[in-house]
Amino acid sequence: MSLLRLPSPALRPFVAQVWASDDSVIGEGTTSPWREHALPSGAMHLVLRLTDSPLHINAQRVAPSLVGGMRSRFYVRESREPSCSVGAVLRPGAAACLFGVNAGELAERHTSLEDLWGLAACHLRDRLLALHRPEDRLALLEAELAARLPRVHGLHPAVANALAQFQAGASVAAAVRHGGVSHRRFIELFRQSVGLAPKTFLRVQRFQRALPALRAGPSLAAVAVDLGYSDQSHFNREFLAFSGVTPLAYRESSGAEMNHLPVKGG
Repeated sequence: MSLLRLPSPALRPFVAQVWASDDSVIGEGTTSPWREHALPSGAMHLVLRLTDSPLHINAQRVAPSLVGGMRSRFYVRESREPSCSVGAVLRPGAAACLFGVNAGELAERHTSLEDLWGLAACHLRDRLLALHRPEDRLALLEAELAARLPRVHGLHPAVANALAQFQAGASVAAAVRHGGVSHRRFIELFRQSVGLAPKTFLRVQRFQRALPALRAGPSLAAVAVDLGYSDQSHFNREFLAFSGVTPLAYRESSGAEMNHLPVKGG
């Protein structure tokens, strides 16, 4: 059972989606382990797990409440039992106002929410555990996030303009020309807000466009050409670096969720 929706209007500049999932009923009595590649999504994530079963990321046990920073490659998630969780998909600029650090400090790793919020993270998880309906849990999560928003906050104009230009297909060089800051300063500002350098961010965004294209069924060569890779070999190398598998293996093995790739033999 899962619930995914837009956040309240006040949160939307910082939060793209909120969600709640509960696999514990569906998988009750199941002890078989599962293992998957979590692919770079181009976003930062907040997750509070409400079950006691351990979760391992890259073979390391992680805290029940954590922030997954922006990533430029896949990581391996594994557990032995179904889980119940609530969370949020965060936008660029959210790290500074919600956690008091820039996104670059959280990138390429998972950080315990308790390290960022102290005991407030534990108290929030306890309050979520006392609720049973996913709608109520999401309402509480949203209230906590909204309470942490500063009265006035926004992206640096150079970063905000760049993100808009990137949506329209602009290059990093073009964004720098229109940003009003030096190339070095632009990269610094972008990394602080988004978590990745601009060129790496654009590579992840192109990789994300490749996933639904592969599921749609055209040839690998056609996908490579449509997305602007220099050739199919370039496409294969990039895809393997981000996901740990080739495009063909992804097409043959991808599950219900685009960014979660089951691993056989896990």
